Parts: sequence; structure tokens; C-alpha cells
Amino acid sequence: MTDTSPLDVTAVRRDFPLLSRESHGRRISYLDTAASSLPPHAVVEAMDHYYETTHANVHRGVYETAEEATRLFESARTTIGRFLGAPDPAREIVFTRNTTESINLLARTWGEQHLGEDDAVVLTLMEHHANIVPWQMLAERTGVELRFLGLDDQLRLDLSNLDELLDGAKLLSVTAMSNVLGTVNAIGPLAAAAHAAGALIHVDGAQAALHLPHDVAALDIDFLSLSGHKMLGPTGIGVLWGRAELLADLPPFLGGGGMILDVRTDRFIPADAPQRFEAGTPPIAEAVGLAEAVRYISGLGVETIHAHESMLTTYALDRLEAAFGDGITIYGPPAGPDRGGVISFELGDVHAHDIAQILDSVGVCVRPGHHCAKPLMRHLGVQAAARASFGPYSGHDDVDALVAGLQQATTVFL
Repeated sequence: MTDTSPLDVTAVRRDFPLLSRESHGRRISYLDTAASSLPPHAVVEAMDHYYETTHANVHRGVYETAEEATRLFESARTTIGRFLGAPDPAREIVFTRNTTESINLLARTWGEQHLGEDDAVVLTLMEHHANIVPWQMLAERTGVELRFLGLDDQLRLDLSNLDELLDGAKLLSVTAMSNVLGTVNAIGPLAAAAHAAGALIHVDGAQAALHLPHDVAALDIDFLSLSGHKMLGPTGIGVLWGRAELLADLPPFLGGGGMILDVRTDRFIPADAPQRFEAGTPPIAEAVGLAEAVRYISGLGVETIHAHESMLTTYALDRLEAAFGDGITIYGPPAGPDRGGVISFELGDVHAHDIAQILDSVGVCVRPGHHCAKPLMRHLGVQAAARASFGPYSGHDDVDALVAGLQQATTVFL
């Protein structure tokens, strides 16, 4: 098949240092972007430059490099906020460690302030544990009811009882894209339904931030969480975006330095948002790296990345089905606008971990397991699946390597 991608994948790959190495004597086909994307040279260099020329703590020092560090850190907040379409980045972007911490922050602050035993939170069966367990922990503390949207026979959200589930609910918390199924959820209509029912909406954007166009203002959502390492950035940094008026009303999450206006022996006064949620020394170098990742993504174009991955997903689904027919089970909707570049599958009776090991021997990196989505896996009736996932550096040759590796696995195990 001729590669008609809107991206020049060969040129893009030159930007990613890990792709220049070999694994088991083979070129690496990195098909695990859903777990963690690769950082380009620009991100690594931006962080190195910060450490080599500027490193100092922020918001306190008055010497030159400390003031430079503060400017870089707050500039990163603005850059990331603008990328997300935040109306007021300086007050709406909270730096966390990852999506998981962002959702825990939301549950411990907004959740404990606004929810009780007479209230409900609506989730879905396709959520990552990060968007289930914090709400379960909140339910244990407060008695809040958790309700779950189910899935239809094509593994899209079943919205037939959405109004019923939202009746009396105060929050809808939903993933923008499933990390197992690749299902892309239509957030705009979900937000409209939540608001019509008097609820807020939080979106887990971890899987979508690199791959899908998004604008928090245009979507009319209330909260969004994401992880830097899933959008070509470093590990150890995430973001919680929230409407300024909502964040301003929330209590602190952690206590300590940096999150206060004043401390006395009998009380403290918290700083304004977002600083009140950023206790201690923040991830300064990581914020610099994430801002550079955002600039890199913007340079490629999120729409271009999405078009490239949609084309590649269609190619992969066609090749897998042609090669293995009924011998392979692929989970998720058919190729189309609501199908992202995540393909989870079972190959006959071969265990997902055996598949991953065979693929590793030929340089293909996939993820086996339950993918931190056990309620979904139980719904599917499987314990583990192998998962291939794409990024802007993925190409037709990676799919071909995947298919060839799986054909080798069938000769060993089937």
C-alpha cells in the first residue's frame, strides 16, 4: 500500500532519538504510545538547556536565574493553556504529576466540597482506573452514588439511558478516548446533556491530548485532566484544567510551601488558584519540557496527526483482518471518525503476554494486560489483551512488522 499520509513519517522519526536504536537486531516499531509516547529531541534539549543554564526554584528567588526559571515555568502554563483553548491560562492550569493525580485532586477538593450521600457521579464502563478509583474512594468517604454508562454492541457508549443516569447527578466524568477500545467519545453533546441536568462534566483527556483536536471552551466542559508523557512530553507532570470560577472556590489539595498567602500558629490562608493546588517545589523542568512538546505538536498540527493516525488505523484493521480472519478478535468500533489509533486484540488462544514476547523478539513494542481497565475487560469477558497504539512517528511499515510478528507467533503457539 502506498503511504498517502499527511505526515512525512520518515522526517518525523528523525526527531525521536529512541527510534534510532535497534532492539534484538531490528529497527524498533514502537506501538505503545497509549502507555507512554516518545519525546522528540526538542523536548529533551529544552529540559537539558533549562538544567544547564537556568535551574533554580521558582516564585521565591530574586536573582537572575531564579527569575528566569519563574518566567519559563509560568510561560509554560500559558503555552499549555492556550493549546487547550483555556480562556484564562494563568488561573486555570494546575500542574500535577499526571492524569491520575489530577483526578484525585478533583475528587478530594471539588468532590468532597460538593458531593454527599444524596448525590451521584456518572462514569462509564470504558474508563481507566484513574477515572474510577478516586471516585470509589470518594464514595467510601461520603456515600456518593456511582452510576455507569454502558456500551453498545460496537463498543461505543450506550446513551439510551443517559438522561436517567444524569437525573440527580452532579458530575459526569468521561474519557475522551478509550485506552483499550480506541472509541472516541463525542464530548460536546455529553457536556450539553450534563449541563441540562444541572451537572458538571470532567473529561479524562489522557489518551486524546496528542491525537485529537480539542478546545475546552468550544466543548463547554468544566474540567479536563491529562498527562505530559502521553503527549510527547516528560513523565512526572500532568495538568488539571478547570474553569477559573470553579477552581477559585476549591480548598487546597496538599499543604506546605508555595500554596499559601500566610501561615500563623493557629491557621493558614491559601494562595489563589492555581498556586493553592501546587504545594512544594513544582515540576519546573518538566513544565518546560511539556511546553516544548505542545509547540512540537502544534507544529505538526493536531488535525494532521489525527488524520495520519486515522489512516493508519484503517490500514492496520484491514491488514489484521485480512491476515488472520476469524482467528483474531479486535475490540472497538470499526474504522471511522470515532475510532482512534488504539487496537486491542486477542489472537486465537495465545496469551497476550506470549504475543508481546514474540513481538519483542522482532523489535515490535506492544502492551499486554488489562490496561488499567478491569471493569471494561470483565465486560468484554477477557483477562488480558495485546494492544498496539500509534503516534505521529508510526507508519505502514510498523503495521507490517506487527502483522509479520503475529504470523510468527501463530507458527509457535497455534
